[in-house]
Amino acid sequence: MDFSIKILIATFIIATITGIFVIPVLKRLKIRQSEREDGPESHLTKQGTPTMGGIIMIIAVIISAIITYIYNQELAKKLIPITISAIGFGTIGFIDDYKKVVLRNTDGISPKSKMLGLLIISILYVIYLTLIVKIENYIIIPFLKININLPIYIYIPFSIFVILGTTNAVNLTDGIDGLATTVSLVIITTLATIGTVYLMPEITILGSITAGACLGFLIYNLNKAKVFMGDTGSLFLGGMISCMAIYMKMPLLLAIIALVPVFETLSVIIQVAYYKRTKKRVFKMTPIHHHFELSGWNENKIVRVFTGTTILLCIIGMFSII
Repeated sequence: MDFSIKILIATFIIATITGIFVIPVLKRLKIRQSEREDGPESHLTKQGTPTMGGIIMIIAVIISAIITYIYNQELAKKLIPITISAIGFGTIGFIDDYKKVVLRNTDGISPKSKMLGLLIISILYVIYLTLIVKIENYIIIPFLKININLPIYIYIPFSIFVILGTTNAVNLTDGIDGLATTVSLVIITTLATIGTVYLMPEITILGSITAGACLGFLIYNLNKAKVFMGDTGSLFLGGMISCMAIYMKMPLLLAIIALVPVFETLSVIIQVAYYKRTKKRVFKMTPIHHHFELSGWNENKIVRVFTGTTILLCIIGMFSII
């Protein structure tokens, strides 16, 4: 059996076992979700569900990264920058969650402080790749399948923008049981598959590890969720996706395979801009998954449709780049 399959199964088992121990601890510490009063009425029944469950995925990824290091040190060394960066994004989310649910500060980290933290990690990661690893400053154009070299003064800000946009997009996608996890799982699996075709074993292995962590977490996160990932998990997954794409020289691919999270973000931007101008709303509620909830769709249907859409987009994305 190929190591990527073995490590995926191992990470799935690790995440599943980790959840058995972590969720009771979150309950005991009263780390519970507080639903927005202006959110969908159906979400009020989720009040008190443990959150910050992203810890489960992060622990599983760390343990599997150590296993990979024992198996192949040279390969594992290539995983470290992406893994550390993703965990860094998850840490920002953890601090935000901690302030909200433990310190009872409903605002959490201020938006400026949160964005600053994400920005710092993004800058460090991109500078590491460009100035220390000295990767070439080109990106692959989907469908055309050509490389375009960018001046470093454009490449660095563009890469940082992609990372910040992706982490926030996945963060906004998290709002329904299993939604962000399943959508992220499909995207990460796609990147891992492309990594295999492009002979990037580090991406294949890291994608397998993260996919295994998502699958293990899904056991507890599908409707009705026993635990929510919180910003800890959504920022971790968003960071992992974006850092993998930047490493692969495929940031533009995210416009295709991550279109669901992108549209979640656009729905918020459109809603805010239109309301400021007209005092009217385009959608019943944003992010867009809440609009469908208020339109009568149940959570399982939304997850199925959004995940199915992501699968279709990822198939298109793979044909555009392979």
